[in-house]
Amino acid sequence: MNPLSFIDFKTQHQPRAYVNSVVRFHHEFTEKQRLEAAKKAGWNVFQFPSEMLRGGDLLSDSGTTTLTAEQTAAMFLGDEAYGSNYGYFELLKTFEEVFGISARDTEMYLFHQGRAAEHALFTQIGKFGSGLKIPSNGHFDTTRANIENNGIEAIDCFSKELNSPKYAAFKGNMDLDALELLLKQDARRIPIVYMTVTNNSGGGQPVSMENMKAVRMLCKKYEKPLFFDACRFAENTWFVKNREDGYAKKEVAAIVKEMFSLCDGFTISLKKDGLGNMGGALIIKKQTVFAKQHQQLLNDIRDHQILTEGHPTYGGLTGRDIMTICVGLKTVITQQYLNSRIGQVHEFGRYLKELDIPILEPFGGHAIYIDMDKFFEGTKHTRPDFGGIAFTGLLLLKGVRLCELGAFAFGENHPYNFVRCAIPRNKYEIQDLYYVADCVKILFNQRKKLPRAVPVYGRDLTLRHFKARFELKEIV
Repeated sequence: MNPLSFIDFKTQHQPRAYVNSVVRFHHEFTEKQRLEAAKKAGWNVFQFPSEMLRGGDLLSDSGTTTLTAEQTAAMFLGDEAYGSNYGYFELLKTFEEVFGISARDTEMYLFHQGRAAEHALFTQIGKFGSGLKIPSNGHFDTTRANIENNGIEAIDCFSKELNSPKYAAFKGNMDLDALELLLKQDARRIPIVYMTVTNNSGGGQPVSMENMKAVRMLCKKYEKPLFFDACRFAENTWFVKNREDGYAKKEVAAIVKEMFSLCDGFTISLKKDGLGNMGGALIIKKQTVFAKQHQQLLNDIRDHQILTEGHPTYGGLTGRDIMTICVGLKTVITQQYLNSRIGQVHEFGRYLKELDIPILEPFGGHAIYIDMDKFFEGTKHTRPDFGGIAFTGLLLLKGVRLCELGAFAFGENHPYNFVRCAIPRNKYEIQDLYYVADCVKILFNQRKKLPRAVPVYGRDLTLRHFKARFELKEIV
């Protein structure tokens, strides 16, 4: 089989600029060169060289932000002192301004990214005992891995609306019935309840303030702390303001503070709604029952941070990184930024829908999710054929990179089988995204001919989608 036969087509749109290959490397690659690179990478999008992409690298929105002029200027104020650098104290002020949390009343642990913050939290919680469970409205892949690596069971309580074709404004909500049943049956085994806003593994869907408050009430009823995975908190706030009764006239900044008043702590990747290329944090409020009951945990996390990231006031970050985050956090809670950011995502979704691509609706805040079960409906493809892997692999030949978050990443029995188109912040123009959509459309038209992806390495590894290698073979 010659994969080139699947991409011998002309697209209606062309990328605005070959963002990587021309601007940075002054070289354009052919489909044949990309084919050789894709084979060398084992058809794994994570292992495909970014220099060969044409302006459609939608693998992730994490750390892929193009810094604003204000952030670039702030970099020059970066203080690279080993301890108690200027930026650290500016970041404390920014956190108080944005989240409404005072440095006096919280423990703030800086890390080089959100994943490291999760690792620190769950490593220490894992020491509480065996048989622990952490419920969420939807654990993301690396969050789940950090939890399970510490012997804790990660339980998803996806909303019932997520799997329905009917419109629902907040499909990222926690299933309250499922959560209360867990709390009622296993309260002593549940150290925290964890909510992700927006819900990345649940199609990038937002969570309503009403749902957050209801979860808070359940946590209070069963005396459990509530933590947020707050990576995309600002985007979630936009949906609250625009879709939830009673919030239309409220300022984004006020909605953010209301949201964070509900939790006992949170982890955050500042590579998303911090507009940073690196950075993360773990925040624990000191006056909560959780903090008062687990003073040793607070100290152990600090030791973990020092051992793995360095002095607490830089936490694995350069002074330049910290200063860009200070500016970025203030930028993302402005209405102008959020309207532009989410408007671009929704225009991309609108165009894909116009092309009849089966996508999750309503559109989320950072990505558009292609439903691969519906994509391959009426073909010979089944989930064990890993059609999403073959689909994303073939798109590499046109310089487009998406991410499979479905049958292979989460397992064949996962309730959702998506390919995610995550849009980096401040990086692309709509012309670039139209080009991506055109490429998706051509493969959709040829979906009956698309090959299956056969794992030849890494099928049984943890976090296998990062490491596996495949061969593309005829569908049978």
